[in-house]
Amino acid sequence: MKKRILLALGLASLLALAGCGKKAADTTTSSESTSESVSESSSESASATGELKTITVGASPAPHAEILEAAKPVLKQEGYDLKIVEYNDYIQPNVALDSKELDANYFQHYPYLENFNKEHNTTLVSAGAIHYEPFGIYAGKTATLDALKDGAKVSVPNDATNEARALLLLEANGLLKLKEGVGINATKQDIVENPKNLDIQEIEAAQVARTLGDVDIAVVNGNYAIQAGLKVSDALAIEDSKSIAATTYANIIAVREGDEKSDAILALIKALESDTVKKFIETKYNGAVVPMF
Repeated sequence: MKKRILLALGLASLLALAGCGKKAADTTTSSESTSESVSESSSESASATGELKTITVGASPAPHAEILEAAKPVLKQEGYDLKIVEYNDYIQPNVALDSKELDANYFQHYPYLENFNKEHNTTLVSAGAIHYEPFGIYAGKTATLDALKDGAKVSVPNDATNEARALLLLEANGLLKLKEGVGINATKQDIVENPKNLDIQEIEAAQVARTLGDVDIAVVNGNYAIQAGLKVSDALAIEDSKSIAATTYANIIAVREGDEKSDAILALIKALESDTVKKFIETKYNGAVVPMF
């Protein structure tokens, strides 16, 4: 009998211990669940506090980086901090974008982007057109277009799309004639009439403005004219706002294919197309930069 009583007591003790163990395990699981719930709530709370996400955009110093600076406060209201990386050439911003060092870039027009994609086997796309910069013909050694002598030296950008734009502007001012219908694909080989025997020198776009002391006239990209301190009001001729160049060569926000509708890029475009940025462009550049919105 005593053995049976002792056995029963021992069994009861084991059951009690097992029950305690289960409660302890349940308590631990409940505690972990609560901890995870708090962690998730903290994460959601942090997101709701307005912590800024970063957008990194590559740009030419002027006017692109300046316009981006004007967009910073607007973009901040959308929950993004804008980091601007400046470049002084037309190759590296696309290379950096393709390699994911940048989220977007802002320095080029669409025809240039198309040509870059073909040459470098990339798939960069436009997320939106922001502005265009009228090309200008600026005086070098010769003060007026009428004063150009036979064999006068003319410097133009050497990349395909910008050279075509320069040639179209020279044609619009009666200095040469291009093959009919060649349009934005024009090259030196498409010149069919050159009455003044202009010596057209192809120069890297960023360097054209620096050649003014050595040539009679130069056809300069709008952004590089700004950097060189050239005023559109001083140009001997500029692109007409209704010209094929003006409507074709709007400067765009470029991104990797598939990113053009991301929240960050949509917020960037919204900021750049704001009234704040439009007013900045119109006030600061006096016609050297024209908003497309």
